[in-house]
Amino acid sequence: MKIPEILVIESVQKAGSLASILQVIADDGLVVEHLQSLRREQGKTVWEITLEMDEETDRSLFQKIDALPNARFLGKSDRVFDRHLGGKIETRSRVRISSLQILRDIYTPGVARVCLAIQDNPEKAWLYTNIHKTVAVVTNGTAILGLGDIGPVAGMPVMEGKAALFAELAGLSAVPILIDSKDPQKIVDTIEAIAPSFGAIQLEDIKAPECFEIEQQLKQRLDIPVLHDDQHGTAVVALAALINATKRVGKNLPGAVIGQIGLGAAGIGIVSLLKAQGRCEVLGTDLKADARQRLEKLGGKAVAIEELMARADFVIATSGVKNLIKPEWVRDGQVILALSNPDPEIEPTLALEQGAAFAADGKGVNNVLGFPGLFKGALAARAKTFTREMLLAAAHTLADLAGPDDLVPDALDIDVHDKVAAAVAEVVIGSR
Repeated sequence: MKIPEILVIESVQKAGSLASILQVIADDGLVVEHLQSLRREQGKTVWEITLEMDEETDRSLFQKIDALPNARFLGKSDRVFDRHLGGKIETRSRVRISSLQILRDIYTPGVARVCLAIQDNPEKAWLYTNIHKTVAVVTNGTAILGLGDIGPVAGMPVMEGKAALFAELAGLSAVPILIDSKDPQKIVDTIEAIAPSFGAIQLEDIKAPECFEIEQQLKQRLDIPVLHDDQHGTAVVALAALINATKRVGKNLPGAVIGQIGLGAAGIGIVSLLKAQGRCEVLGTDLKADARQRLEKLGGKAVAIEELMARADFVIATSGVKNLIKPEWVRDGQVILALSNPDPEIEPTLALEQGAAFAADGKGVNNVLGFPGLFKGALAARAKTFTREMLLAAAHTLADLAGPDDLVPDALDIDVHDKVAAAVAEVVIGSR
């Protein structure tokens, strides 16, 4: 797994000092991910330099920097951990409680009137509570990122991250819900029991095949939208990238051969949406027989990974296995989306060196582009469920918003998420 090593280095304010530090880093074959000046005083500058280093990378780099005549290695920063200190989210009041009158209005005795109004007409809960823009982000911790079954509490930082993104990118309140159970029925029953608190449910990092059963049961039981993000959020963004990739290489999606490596939640979600999009041949590979059977039911063909790489024009990988794709398998002109996080099946730079026309990993083609707008649009339109049409509308909107040289747009562009939400809501309203 690649780890962001954040070095704190002091350099003399002299021409070439920083350049000599960066040269040592380059000589070790590393790439600077981020460079920031922390402070400057008494003729010296303290830099924070972020590198992505494999666990096995030789850390003698630190001593090499320290040996430079104009530099001093001060240590490593805990910036990543610092940003998690105390958690990443909190609940705040939208009403400033600055007087007894306000207190009595929003709590007792005034709140009783609102409670009774909702009792008489439950629809008023969407007007007088936060339910209409609150999402439950639910996990049991069995498929956290590419880390696997690390348990619900260890997955909490990811759930908080999702909640933070919902707030920043879509203006929605999201509440992490950790369920300490691997029993699909218990998970379904638990979510159904707490569902009245929320306007929508996002299932997150629940392993296959249980995730399919859980989502299907909840869709049947609840009258609010339920989405397993690992399946459908990933599929929406992958399809958007694929639509633009076909344009870049002058091919059409109908008639193309698409290879899907890994047929877990994300892989099956992608295949399902590809089949909904239109005519294309989908090859898939997975070590698990039940996963291959699910592919066949969707109209795909199970093959060995070597055959997939030999035949596919476009390769999407969501296996969670680092370096699974051997460089010699890459063909000239192929498009490769190695989307597993935190480590891809093949590094994009390596795939491009081997002749790929385009290559990307899960950092760029990431479901953060999908779920905020999907849920914002569904909630705004009072959708009862997520449909294929809603997912396709989101994918095509993302594809249209990408820059001329990009497969997908900027994930931090709020306008992108607003336009995805508008497209999703338009589908819902148009279907009534």
